[in-house]
Amino acid sequence: MATKPASLRDFIRLLEDHDALARIEVPVSPELEIAEITDRISKAPAPQNKGLLFMHPDGATMPVALNLFGSHQRMKLALGLEPTHDADYSELQQRLLQFIKPPKAASMMDKLKLLPMLADAGKFFPKTVKSAPCQEVVVTDTAQPMLDMLPILTCWPQDGGPFITMPVVFTKDPETGHQNAGMYRLQKYDNCTTGMHWHKHHDGNRLYEAARRAGKDYVEVAVALGAPPHVVYAATAPLPPGIDEMIFAGFLHQSPVDMVPCKTVDLEVPAQSEIILEGRVPVDELRWEGPFGDHTGVYSLADDFPVFHLTAVTHRHNPIYLTTIVGKPPQEDLYLGGATEHIFLPLLNLFIPEITDMHMPAEGVFHNCLIVSMEKRYPGHTRKIMHSIWGFGQLMFSKYIIVVDADVDVRNLSDVAWRVFNHTDPKRDTVISEGPLDILDHACPRWAYGSKLGIDATIKTAAEDDFQRDWPDEIVMDEATRQKVDQRWADYFSQTHQKSPRQPVSV
Repeated sequence: MATKPASLRDFIRLLEDHDALARIEVPVSPELEIAEITDRISKAPAPQNKGLLFMHPDGATMPVALNLFGSHQRMKLALGLEPTHDADYSELQQRLLQFIKPPKAASMMDKLKLLPMLADAGKFFPKTVKSAPCQEVVVTDTAQPMLDMLPILTCWPQDGGPFITMPVVFTKDPETGHQNAGMYRLQKYDNCTTGMHWHKHHDGNRLYEAARRAGKDYVEVAVALGAPPHVVYAATAPLPPGIDEMIFAGFLHQSPVDMVPCKTVDLEVPAQSEIILEGRVPVDELRWEGPFGDHTGVYSLADDFPVFHLTAVTHRHNPIYLTTIVGKPPQEDLYLGGATEHIFLPLLNLFIPEITDMHMPAEGVFHNCLIVSMEKRYPGHTRKIMHSIWGFGQLMFSKYIIVVDADVDVRNLSDVAWRVFNHTDPKRDTVISEGPLDILDHACPRWAYGSKLGIDATIKTAAEDDFQRDWPDEIVMDEATRQKVDQRWADYFSQTHQKSPRQPVSV
């Protein structure tokens, strides 16, 4: 059975057990140098691409951990899955379906069968504890080092300053009292002040605006740094409205997340975190934040954002500072998004069952390109899929949607490109729409709004309204010949795979 890391330290030990982590013992500067090293490592092939632990960052006493999620293998280890076993995602998919939407019970017996499952779901609710490792040291005097004790990275030359880039940010709904967790970057301004990068489309901004409407002076905020890996992932997951991220994290880990009350704000945070920042965000204060070298591969521009004022910092003895860098892919966030592709496909299928697979290629940086395969059954079906996706949660930001047939591997970009270039008529097979786009889209003519393109790269049939020709058959060798070659030439082809093309091969 795979090991489920319950803390960042468990995760680091697990990565070391799998030879997937490198400790850097020489001093390295958090000012650009750590980012440059990590950028090179994140783009290197295995086995050079490893998680990194910089033991002696300049000007700080705590190690810096990053690129821990930066491969498919490490992402699976973070979620307690077998790192080389693809079927584990299938198991997680099925459990997620039961977690999000239990099957309909048609009879009393069916309802009785549901009871054990519903009882199991209750085991994932967060558990409040009285004391926690993340509060072994408590600092409430703002004259003492708070943010100044952290080795916060400046990643790119034109960044507006050092940025905290992997925070799990907790807020509370002023109407329901339910906590929310998300991941929003924090630019350090001074020892006890940061920006709070709440985009218009973020839940954090929604609760911030709700507090303003409710007449509150500020929003209480707690930030977990170095949270357990399943908590970090849960904060990035595109959960349906009303699903608590910490319940989802408990589901991923198959045990509840221990939560501890904060010292100066009315919020709870993951007890096994390394560092906690507590404070308030006034509803009437904005400050210039940015620029920031973003995952789009360009700098997101500076703008006014809310301000986070710290009231306390708590942390473990000898804490580890978890962070990440973003920029032109591949980076660590690519693999977080890759896990989401696999895990949340069944959820998408609840609403769009015709979709058989989906992929957000690295080059599309999550929101600029979505490739889906589908079982096409009637004229206009692909257009129905496109518009359904543009109306589904954060998938509404998809600037390009490419639809292919169910037998196409959506992760084989060469095959997808072949279908687009050879299976489409530009006038007939493209759909242009308009609507909201990601805040970070720098190419759209208006802020967060612009056009979107759908491409139907499926095989066309006579049933489709304006297709008047016979579609030609794809070239495929007959099975008898394939088997004959497999049997008679097995040694030859095994050698050609093992040797360089320039080396002679005996037949």
